[in-house]
Amino acid sequence: MRRGFFITFEGGEGCGKSTHIRLLSEYFAGKGRECVVTREPGGTPLSEKIRELLLDAREGAGMSARTEILLFEAARAEHVDKLIRPSLDAGKIVICDRFYDSTSAYQGAARAIDSESVDFLNAFAAGSAAPDLTVVLDIDPREGLARARSRDGGAPDRMGSERLEFYQKVREGFLGLARRRPDRFAVVDSSGDKAETFGKILRAVEGRLP
Repeated sequence: MRRGFFITFEGGEGCGKSTHIRLLSEYFAGKGRECVVTREPGGTPLSEKIRELLLDAREGAGMSARTEILLFEAARAEHVDKLIRPSLDAGKIVICDRFYDSTSAYQGAARAIDSESVDFLNAFAAGSAAPDLTVVLDIDPREGLARARSRDGGAPDRMGSERLEFYQKVREGFLGLARRRPDRFAVVDSSGDKAETFGKILRAVEGRLP
């Protein structure tokens, strides 16, 4: 059986990942392709518990950057072992809302954890699971934060509650990764019309999908 295809979506707050992941999964369903949609942190019962600690639990407030990255990687290791790798081995398309590039951008570029440590932890947690295509939905952080706060009713989660400068570093982190790996990344401007943005995503996917 041919291995499946692994697509990850990345980007800053309010970039539109959820909308375009839904549209892409509906596109694949219309083509009769079996598709698994998941997210990070999360995707399995244990990883969802870790997600709550990272994003919503009162106990997570003020955690150190080292604690944060280790929790993200623990959730990822469980996610890969229990859902992502088995789905790919079964020949399915996996679409994931964030993966290890978010760790490189948020904890590496924005939290200033050294890249050698981030790369090691990402590789250890992901094992052999590596995206075939990573779509970065690029948007000015000011616009993205305004969208996210409108969506969240003015009550963002812990990772959405940083200062503007943090998200500017996140954006620079994603764009830097994309420049280094143009074979894997597709950067799509998500500030405009939804249909136009999805059209760009679809062209990137169709250009790489076996």
